[in-house]
Formats: sequence, structure tokens, C-alpha cells
Amino acid sequence: MFLLAPPPDSRIRRILQSQEHAPFTHPEVGSTAAGTAPRGYILNHQRCELGTGAATFERAKAAVRQWRMFDLGWVRVFWPDAPIQPDAMVAVLARVAGWWSLNVCRIVYMVDEKRRYGFAYGTLPEHAEAGEERFIVEWLDDDSVWYDILAFSRERHPLAPGLSRCAAFAGELPPGFRSGHGASGAGTIGRALFRPQWWFSTTHLDANAIKTQKLALECNVLARRGKPLSRRR
Repeated sequence: MFLLAPPPDSRIRRILQSQEHAPFTHPEVGSTAAGTAPRGYILNHQRCELGTGAATFERAKAAVRQWRMFDLGWVRVFWPDAPIQPDAMVAVLARVAGWWSLNVCRIVYMVDEKRRYGFAYGTLPEHAEAGEERFIVEWLDDDSVWYDILAFSRERHPLAPGLSRCAAFAGELPPGFRSGHGASGAGTIGRALFRPQWWFSTTHLDANAIKTQKLALECNVLARRGKPLSRRR
């Protein structure tokens, strides 16, 4: 849903209620558990090391429970006290290029193990994309703690790639979105104009990177950004 102004809380509540019994917009529900993307989707994968030890792992778990990876300034979650459990729903409101985009998701599954914690949510009809996103923190045998975010997606709304292209010219995308990935500025704009799918995948990848760094900040440690992975299947 694209809006000219942020909706009041009462409208967001009504939208969430309208989606309670709505089906997921991707048939491959739960596929993020395997760490792969179904054919026809863009796969984005980011990892970063948060630190070491039990204390870091517990801080990371707390940050995920509180949806802190979305505390980016230009994004809000309604509501951040939503429980991390299957069937819980949230609406994510983001501001891009002067527009407001409200997208509704439902938690597909959660992971609550001794050294691994997180969840995945999937898109509902009131979402500009179709797909699934997984957020995991894990404490490995070498004592390191990692945050892993994996998503597969494809656009559903015709404005989804268009707004990103407009934002490139307006200069209103967050700093993490302005990345040419090794290309010149002119080359970046050219790809945005003539290959909207490229722009869609690039901006989505950078959004995941921002969430990764945000969680690292919440854990009060210096994050070492892992090598991003992106591929089309």
C-alpha cells in the first residue's frame, strides 16, 4: 500500500485486522528454513559477526525480540511489542522518495534453540512484494555470535520498482541505498531506468545490509559485515 502521508494508528489497526485471515502471497511458505530461494525469486543473504560469548548472544536475542533491526529512522514497525511467534502480524511503514509504503507480514515460523534464535515472516496481500524474510542470531562452537538475514522476494505492486527509481533522482533514499556496487553514477542511473529488476534487487540487498548493521549497533559491538550474496534463480 502506497500513501502520500503516514496513516494514523487507527487505520493501521484496521488494515492489520483485515489481513488476519488473508493467505500468504507466495506459495513456497517456509522455504527460508532451507536457506534457498524458490525459482523466480531474488535471493538476498547477509551475515555479520556481532562478537563473542553468551552475553552478546543474549543481547542479540533481545534486539530481535524487540524488532530493533527495523529501528532505522525511515522505517517503523507496528507494533514493536508484537510477539515473536507463528501467526503474529506486523505492518512495516517505510518512507521512500516522499511516499509512504505500508506492508503487512505474518510470522511463518520461529527458531528458539539453545544457541540459535529468530524467525521468518511472509508477505500478505497488503504488501508490495511477495516473499519471505528470515532473521536469525546464532552462537557458534568457536564462541562467535552471528546475525544472519536471508530473504527471497519479487515485486507485486507496479510502484515497487518505480518508486526506487524516482528516489534515486530525488536523492531521498537512505545512505545505504545509494550504492553503485562498483559502477559509475551514470551507470547506476542507467540500470535503474532500463533494468528495474536490477534496481529492485540492489536496493533490497542494501536494505538488508542496513538491518544487519543496525542489529550490530544494538548489541553494542563492532560489526564486521560479511560478503553479501545475491542471485536470481
